Amino acid sequence: MVESFLSIEAAARRLQLHVKTVRAYVREGRLKATRIGKQYRIAREDFEAFTGQTLDRDASDGRARHVEVSSVVEIDAIDRNQAMRITNTLVALANGRRGETETLRLETIYDAERTKLRIIVIGGLHSAAHILNFVGSLLES
Repeated sequence: MVESFLSIEAAARRLQLHVKTVRAYVREGRLKATRIGKQYRIAREDFEAFTGQTLDRDASDGRARHVEVSSVVEIDAIDRNQAMRITNTLVALANGRRGETETLRLETIYDAERTKLRIIVIGGLHSAAHILNFVGSLLES
């Protein structure tokens, strides 16, 4: 069974971040935590809300399994109007997936001098695959 509270250290291990970074998230209010004595504890529900994923244990070593994809798509010879159409469509698609359990981050950068659109996708396997397939569909049409 997954514990109901995580220490800052356990949260840092699961997020693959430095302990100081997680403490900063708590101090800034980005990650909700409760102070118990001199230490913070993060409720399972708050951790899951922060990461957008449920805490499942890997039977082999007790750590939470987290799989994430990061991809960069570069599209050359694209004018500003086409880039804006693709960007707006992808942002709408990403916003429509907010209720899903997998995380999804999407950034786009348009370089007008080089007429190049760069799309950065970071998220769970299924969410990232969905976005990448959709980019392919947009470029084919």
